[in-house]
Amino acid sequence: MTSSERSEPEPAPEPEGGVSRVERSRRGGRRGFAADLRDAVSPRAALLVAGVLVVQLAFVLSYIGAFHAPAPHRVPVAVAAPSAQAGAQVVERVNKLPGTPVDARVVAGPGQARARVLDRSVQAALVIDPQGRSDTLLVATAGGPAGPAAVEQLARRLEGAEKRAITVNDLRPPSRNDARGLSSFYLVLGWMIGGYLAAALLAQAGGARPANLNRMLIRLGTLALYAVVSGLGGALIAGPLFGALNGHFLQLWAIGALVVFAAGASTAAMQILLGTLGIGVAILLYVVLGNPSAGGPYPPELMPAFWRVIGPWLPPGAGTALVRNTVYFHGHATGGPWLVLASYAVAGTMVSIAVSALMRRRRRQRGGHSRARA
Repeated sequence: MTSSERSEPEPAPEPEGGVSRVERSRRGGRRGFAADLRDAVSPRAALLVAGVLVVQLAFVLSYIGAFHAPAPHRVPVAVAAPSAQAGAQVVERVNKLPGTPVDARVVAGPGQARARVLDRSVQAALVIDPQGRSDTLLVATAGGPAGPAAVEQLARRLEGAEKRAITVNDLRPPSRNDARGLSSFYLVLGWMIGGYLAAALLAQAGGARPANLNRMLIRLGTLALYAVVSGLGGALIAGPLFGALNGHFLQLWAIGALVVFAAGASTAAMQILLGTLGIGVAILLYVVLGNPSAGGPYPPELMPAFWRVIGPWLPPGAGTALVRNTVYFHGHATGGPWLVLASYAVAGTMVSIAVSALMRRRRRQRGGHSRARA
């Protein structure tokens, strides 16, 4: 055998269909991008990205929709006049203003007007001077400065039209370290983020739907422990560390623990019902809708109807009102917020436990049917 014959490689076997490996590789190179695209962006990944886009646009829509043009709508205001007839005349005139910016009601006198402002029944109170020299507007900017500012602007316009002077008396300003009274809102915002993120991370580590009831109970117990520690941390930061919300450390700790657990337990319930989609629903409720309607920069009375209605029924709004009214207004008007937060915590816990128990029963039934068939 010659050297040329020895060096000549044996021909590769012809594959099925008459297409060689080299040809398949050449063709694969031409189709490589499409194949890589299918591998890199699966249908499930595409759906998730589309969901993120929806949440992102909803975020922009919600925040701009809530804050783009704040205007007073039926802001509760008390009117104290020298006589009931004079008070009724002022209330009638004010309540007929275009757009119904104010919901005015007559009170017996300056003392009751002051009490209504401090127990959060009204945003402001107008005390009419019997001598006609200078009326007084009573406000409490610790509950958020935007509402009183809107009422003050309206009152000055009305009083100026009648050539009357007005003096503003801030009965309860925010503390020196609580600029514009927004510390309550940001504290609750931090607690909310911690609550639903903790629930989401536990789901990523152990599955959105726990394998059995015991694991669900352990997860809820972990969330409860996290809520206690998180509430303590927030109370320490807002109180002793920065002095923004002083004098109510134990109350803030309790509120924080409830806010965090309400967010975490309700997120866990959404996850066990909807799987990974439950995290998106929690973000939609608590971030996209809950934060702008919480009454932080603007009270509900200055926002459009949709955000004005939903705000008090979502944990961010309930938590913000609860912290503010506890710290600055001796716990007035806190019954509703306590109930809202407790409802989210209890409902989230009960749904999580009930669905976990139901899923365990169904797994047992399927296992029994499988053994019977075997």
